Amino acid sequence: MSTSRAGTSRRVGSPPEPTAPATGAPAVSVRNLSKTYRIARAGDRPATAAEAVLRRARHPLQRQSYDVMHALEDVTFDIPWGSAVGIVGRNGAGKSTLLKILTRITAPSGGRIELGGRVGSLLEIGTGFHPELTGRENIYLNGTLLGMRRKEIQRRFDEIVEFSGVEKFLETQVKRYSSGMYIRLAFAVAAHLETEILAIDEVLAVGDVEFQNKCIAKMRDVARDGRTVLYVSHQIQTVKALCSSAMYLEAGRLVEMGSVDRAIELYTSSFAQAAQQQLDAGRRPGTGELRFASAQPSKEVYRPDDDKVIEFAIPGSASSIGQYFVSAHVNNEDGVVIAQCDSRLVGRWFDPGEEVRGRLTLRAPWLKPGRYTVDLYLCKTGILDAWEGSCTFTVLPVLPYPDAASADGSEKGVVFGDFVYDS
Repeated sequence: MSTSRAGTSRRVGSPPEPTAPATGAPAVSVRNLSKTYRIARAGDRPATAAEAVLRRARHPLQRQSYDVMHALEDVTFDIPWGSAVGIVGRNGAGKSTLLKILTRITAPSGGRIELGGRVGSLLEIGTGFHPELTGRENIYLNGTLLGMRRKEIQRRFDEIVEFSGVEKFLETQVKRYSSGMYIRLAFAVAAHLETEILAIDEVLAVGDVEFQNKCIAKMRDVARDGRTVLYVSHQIQTVKALCSSAMYLEAGRLVEMGSVDRAIELYTSSFAQAAQQQLDAGRRPGTGELRFASAQPSKEVYRPDDDKVIEFAIPGSASSIGQYFVSAHVNNEDGVVIAQCDSRLVGRWFDPGEEVRGRLTLRAPWLKPGRYTVDLYLCKTGILDAWEGSCTFTVLPVLPYPDAASADGSEKGVVFGDFVYDS
């Protein structure tokens, strides 16, 4: 791997060598990129240290066996300067892995990457922040990690503080910040320091709507300045609002690189395909010690203010896994999780020795018109069964309010609010 102020180039297994960007070179160039992980087989793993010692003594030549997981396979693309590129795909498609490789958090297993400049990133809450340092100190720390000189950081310091809105807490250790404060400060640092490429992974979903809109406007400005934005998100409307092009990843492969509409079309259609495949319980993720037998809504169509009821069945098992819990994610047509309903939050656990005929009742929020899918999970310390798209239901295009209004009175937001005005 080699680095210069003008650009970065990496070839797996090659020695460092100075590089300079060619005239007209893209901001990001990726060729035949792959990333594989070795996953130890659970059945081969000793439960205790004593068991491991005994096994090694009895079978000194025996080696741990592994399964190979391909997080990315033979991915190739170019991204021009000044582009805002959305990266979409289902969970496990390789989106975050791609950004982690581009930002040098993890190394690729094969392929070549050429970066036309420094990369500023915001991948997870608190990444690059030291919890014991103050907000002020972390601005300088982040800038230094991004390769900035102190004068560069000082020149943008006031803009960063004003954008983040955490001026009152600059001298407070960031370990005392809320997740929203973390995000505001981290985004402000990443967006305002003078990196040529900005990579953002989903974390803006933590912030409030006003701050998300502010971030989108800032990322547009970044792209207009000739810098490049890479944005991973499940929030389709945000991708449409920000991005000039998009790529769709599926199971580690690049399926589409081009228009935002086409990438989103492929992404949304993938939910129906995945739901059909997962009707076969043996093809679903999870340990398989226990699986859902069935799931369906009590009705196919609801009004926005109706209770939505999901009925599910889990067979009894002689397994000694102990009590488990159920978690359900309700997703809209864009794949955004509208509500997570975890049985632990209401004190409900289930006994594996008993057959379960369960009902999940979602009373609020009021859902907007459209088609919804439900992902169901059986969990203990890990995931026993992950059934994405276990069932679907539709919400009718009617308003749940006593009076009517023009479309602009209810078109914003992802749900209907249950509210009153008093004086």
